[in-house]
Amino acid sequence: MIRYNRLDTEKARAAEKSLEEAKASNKSYNTPEVNGALKEMFRGKCYICENKEGISSFQIEHLKPHKGDAELKYDWNNLFWSCAHCNNIKNAKYDPILDCTKVDVDKKIAFRKEGYFGKDEKFQFIPLEEGAEIENTVALLYEAYYGSTPQKKVEAANIRKALRRSLSDFKNLIREYCEAEDYDKEDMRCLIHKELGQGSPFTAFKRWLIWDNKEKYGELFPYD
Repeated sequence: MIRYNRLDTEKARAAEKSLEEAKASNKSYNTPEVNGALKEMFRGKCYICENKEGISSFQIEHLKPHKGDAELKYDWNNLFWSCAHCNNIKNAKYDPILDCTKVDVDKKIAFRKEGYFGKDEKFQFIPLEEGAEIENTVALLYEAYYGSTPQKKVEAANIRKALRRSLSDFKNLIREYCEAEDYDKEDMRCLIHKELGQGSPFTAFKRWLIWDNKEKYGELFPYD
């Protein structure tokens, strides 16, 4: 879970216009314009679990549950892009949570993988500050990645599988960078920076892999 910016793009403006029209006629906020703008803003991945493959369909999620309140229901700033797995888990159960369009979530929560697959492997979400929003976000992340019902546990296992594979590929990229000749390092550094950017799946875990090894790999992370 990382930060995304609500940029004033052509798609965003079209989404806001469609929301105004839907609100005026009491129609669904689930318009093609809104879907297109949210997919663009969140780089095609779920804002909660950061999975990009889509273990289930993607949906429009309300950060703050609208509970019938038209202002919240049609508010562009309250609409997020989520996979059905995470949307169903969050529902109105976790409120409030951190707004990832306003704060750097990965600087308030540490995202770490401990142990090895088959040997007490554990994905951890460690709060770095106190507060209800942080506590609720941590609880939501644990349920998203581990599930609480038989069906959700199966879906969560698929997310962890994708996460495990993505981290393995990223670690291999780091190893190749360390072994590369100087003339190849710049190109590989660009690839690594892409993996640390908003469009990469499971970015928060990759960033924390670098942060936890800052003395060794700090040069690879372009952000403070």
